[in-house]
Amino acid sequence: MINTVINGKIPGPNGRPIVYDFFYELNRSKAPIVIFCHGYKGYKDWGAWTLFAKDFASQGIAFLKFNFSYNGGTAENPIDFPDLEAFGQNNYTKELQDLECVINWLTTHQSTNSALDTNTIILMGHSRGGGIALIKASEDSRIRKVITLAGVSDYKSRFPEKQALKAWASSGFYFVKNSRTQQQMPHAYQFYEDFIAHEDRLTISKSVKGLQIPHLIVHGAEDKSVALSEAIALHEWSQHSTLCVIPKGNHVFGTKQPWDNPQIPPELEQVFVKTIDFINN
Repeated sequence: MINTVINGKIPGPNGRPIVYDFFYELNRSKAPIVIFCHGYKGYKDWGAWTLFAKDFASQGIAFLKFNFSYNGGTAENPIDFPDLEAFGQNNYTKELQDLECVINWLTTHQSTNSALDTNTIILMGHSRGGGIALIKASEDSRIRKVITLAGVSDYKSRFPEKQALKAWASSGFYFVKNSRTQQQMPHAYQFYEDFIAHEDRLTISKSVKGLQIPHLIVHGAEDKSVALSEAIALHEWSQHSTLCVIPKGNHVFGTKQPWDNPQIPPELEQVFVKTIDFINN
């Protein structure tokens, strides 16, 4: 029997709750735990992530997915982006603080839960969340393995440059249109300022080169959002890594939002099989 917690809340480090879903098998003991970090313009309920999580739980691996507290969702409405003001105030440091908070909650509040092995925590991140997972894995000894799905290899290159950067500094904001929701997603200049202030920590290549745990890199051969070359770079830097390329896989491995199919798509099924094998071996 799978124990399911939907839209649970952990007090966040910056005054906003971290909303999470947690799935694990009650009839097993000491299940390893995957913590899943969503990507840019993502959230825990996007696409087929819930089916993906349940599939892990059915195989004896606990799966916790959560919304970063400034991702634009709210405790009342964790889907899509009802709070664009919060979205605009997000940054990488806040996301790392949120992830730290989730790990701390697991290792304290769930430490006596016999169904869970809080000494075996695996971080999994999609896209931008892959970078967060890698940085955290490199600096936290509680993490045993790390998995990146369509993970980015660099944050700095994704910021505006030259005149666009000057315009951002001058106006205080720049906007990116969400093609699905049609919202103009605000990015406050503090996002860039926070990166520059913590650039050493937020340089993914540095974290990956120092990584001392097993690292699975999964990337779609047809990813148009994050180039396959970024996965290859991660593999070259990460001395304990395995690279798995999914044929015909796009950035979201065949999923979309909303996802109405009762099963995950074939590309994500391949990801599932590879990650299960990696965790269990």
